[in-house]
Amino acid sequence: MSSQVRGGTRWKRFAVVMVPSVIATAAVGVGLAQGALAASFSVSGQEFKVSADSLEGDDFVQYGSVATGKDLKGKDQAAPVAVSGFSTAYITNMCQSVVTPDLPFGLGNVTLKLKAGDPKKKQKKVYAKDIYLDVSQLDADAKFKNIDIGVAAGSLTEFPGGKKTHTGIQPNTQANPNGFSQRAEHATLTNVHQKAWATTAGTFKLPGLSLKLSKGVDECY
Repeated sequence: MSSQVRGGTRWKRFAVVMVPSVIATAAVGVGLAQGALAASFSVSGQEFKVSADSLEGDDFVQYGSVATGKDLKGKDQAAPVAVSGFSTAYITNMCQSVVTPDLPFGLGNVTLKLKAGDPKKKQKKVYAKDIYLDVSQLDADAKFKNIDIGVAAGSLTEFPGGKKTHTGIQPNTQANPNGFSQRAEHATLTNVHQKAWATTAGTFKLPGLSLKLSKGVDECY
């Protein structure tokens, strides 16, 4: 399955959003009701889980979209997602896991797990620039600075009074410019658990990166 290419790297599966689940659900629900959501990329047939002790980001935006692709059996699928963007983000103790089920040769389920930015191991925080996260479910404690809810998606790049932001609708993707969205100057999320379909970033630095494959189901949460 093809995926959108950013920064020369293919890595579009359904993936990371950092906003309260109630607001995320509202954004997608209103977008669907307005017919505002548009497919923006092709994704793999597997959701993955992401957990983190904390995420802090600047120029937060969120709007609804639809991710499309094929499931593991090759059938067409589509899912509503809440797309969240940050101009910069710092993540503490990040874990990402995805389970591939029913592999042949007696392997059964196999889990791929990635970890980085563990403060207990004196690692620096994970750093991302121009990151967009496409999520289907999120549980977290959240704090926002100067949040605007109900903004037209086409106006995400400018705060009231004319102050420009560095984040808007994800480049090379589609969204109704008149659809529901929200934004904040700064967002802090703690105790993050989420299910996601895709993550893209202009820069993604993962100190202390550890990637392991294991038999069975061994997810981040």
